Amino acid sequence: MPWHSLNRPSLALGVLRAACAADGLPVPHTYHGTLAFAEQMLEAGLSVADFDAIADAGFQYAIGEWTFAGVLNGPAFGWSGMLDFAARMGVPMRTAGAIRALAEPFIERAAQDILAEDPELVGFSSTFSQNVPSLAVARRLKQLRPDLTVVLGGYNCEGAMGVALHREYPWVDLVLRGEGDVSFPLLLRALAGGDPAGVPGLCWRDEDGKQHVNEPGPPVTPKAMHRPDYDDWFAALDASAVHEHLFPELTLESSRGCWWGEKHHCTFCGLNSATMSFRAKSPDVFLGELTGLVARHRVLDVTTIDNILPTSYLSTVLPAIEDRGLDLKLHYEVKANLTTDQIRTLRAGQVWNIQPGIESLANDVLSTMDKGVRSVHNVRTLRDGEGAGITVAWNWLYGFPGESEVTYRSLIEQLPALVHLQPPSAVARVELHRFSPNFDRPELGFAERTAPEFLHHVYDRPADVLAELAYTFETPPRGLTEEQAAGLHAWHRTWTELYPDSSLVARAVAGVVVVRDRRARRPHQDYVLESAREIRVWTELAHGRTVGALVHRLAEAGIPWSEEDVEAFLAELVAHGLVFTDGHTWLALATDPGMAVTTPGDVDHRTRVG
Repeated sequence: MPWHSLNRPSLALGVLRAACAADGLPVPHTYHGTLAFAEQMLEAGLSVADFDAIADAGFQYAIGEWTFAGVLNGPAFGWSGMLDFAARMGVPMRTAGAIRALAEPFIERAAQDILAEDPELVGFSSTFSQNVPSLAVARRLKQLRPDLTVVLGGYNCEGAMGVALHREYPWVDLVLRGEGDVSFPLLLRALAGGDPAGVPGLCWRDEDGKQHVNEPGPPVTPKAMHRPDYDDWFAALDASAVHEHLFPELTLESSRGCWWGEKHHCTFCGLNSATMSFRAKSPDVFLGELTGLVARHRVLDVTTIDNILPTSYLSTVLPAIEDRGLDLKLHYEVKANLTTDQIRTLRAGQVWNIQPGIESLANDVLSTMDKGVRSVHNVRTLRDGEGAGITVAWNWLYGFPGESEVTYRSLIEQLPALVHLQPPSAVARVELHRFSPNFDRPELGFAERTAPEFLHHVYDRPADVLAELAYTFETPPRGLTEEQAAGLHAWHRTWTELYPDSSLVARAVAGVVVVRDRRARRPHQDYVLESAREIRVWTELAHGRTVGALVHRLAEAGIPWSEEDVEAFLAELVAHGLVFTDGHTWLALATDPGMAVTTPGDVDHRTRVG
């Protein structure tokens, strides 16, 4: 159902189709409600951009769910309440009302189209903003065909959320929690044999209507993670009026879980639920899936939905992609401690977009998050991603216990030096998510929590039930106040404005290093490093070094330089905005575009540094 991303097939449906085929079962027919609803929007004079605005920007406040809430709960339900809430939050609702008017005819059309296949069982995959449209279509199906079996699955059904959905909505016969690769085929066979008690993660009712909740099964092994079957989605897309309005992408997974989260679960992260254990497909298997699906569907843009890149792929999959000369555009989520050489490997392996989970540039906040990186690692990833031409998507989170203005004062002073690097997509207060350590461990500072206000305008249920259905929660603000965070927000706007016109590039030129500064709101200047020790220090600073490490490495190279003189040189570099420091480690900020060596005649406005 809506509001799945419009230009990508559903990985969940693709995997379940493949799982059934691998288990010797008939391949299920799939109904792509996202495409169908987008078509209806086009017919009503709305656009694909209007769809994307609800699917993406509207997710935070469940605007997509609200557009179907009138069908589920009554035409007037939540109307005025959500409009008032959105006005207070500054959320535009320009098209949401018009879209909501389309919900009821869509529900009817979807139910008729699904029943035209004469199904015995209809399953709904629900993640993000898909609950309410799924519940609305499911109820209509049961009204038209009471003997039909309805099952709901997906991440919205994890843990207590799935138990509550099953209990509160009686027309949902079954809720399947957890990874469905193995349990969904088991469910189909159990339904044929009449005994659902052995299906892991299943919520079901006995003949007396009593709810039973089966324990989840173990995480699936990589061998059970099938190559998704997208044939039906591409056929539906080709036949759809939506096709001419978007560029399709493939959605793949090379792993599940998080190898970092197994050791140190980031405190704010609610991903993975009970399936944190990291499992990766073998390099050969994933390469076969990738090349096979690219060739089959003739699509070169590929989004992997992994929580984190398997580290072994840096020496296997990505070099193989480079060796084969594949012309792809890959997206991966990565840990932000990548080295410069690893960034080069990503770029050579056709990874053009990364989400490194930077989250902050403040060391004490990163420690509170249990991120396992320092601010210099994050800035290095930003620098090397910029130099390699890779899009780096990241957010800056604040609002953690123990934060203070002092935490950010020195950072904000250094932000003008970073405007040539890609700014965060957003600066926002951290949310409390179910399954995160912040949620499970009240001692971390978020003990008070309630279901978010907007859910009261989506579900016609009391507060205690909303608290079971919710994934995000409201909690008293911690750390910075909004007044204290104003400077960070202001610099985010400035950074976003200045980035397109800014660059800071270092090149080797005739035995010297020239750092060409073309950052916005700064004098255009070329800084020249001439002496052997200056050049050696600059080379070391590309990795991020402490003063002690610099002195040691210089001595090893036979270049004596006192600690006091090194500190003075670093202070000069900081004054020119050429390095970033957390007070412990210093990092060179100039990017390396990998261009050919220039000639001395290309250098202008020379300023000798040192």
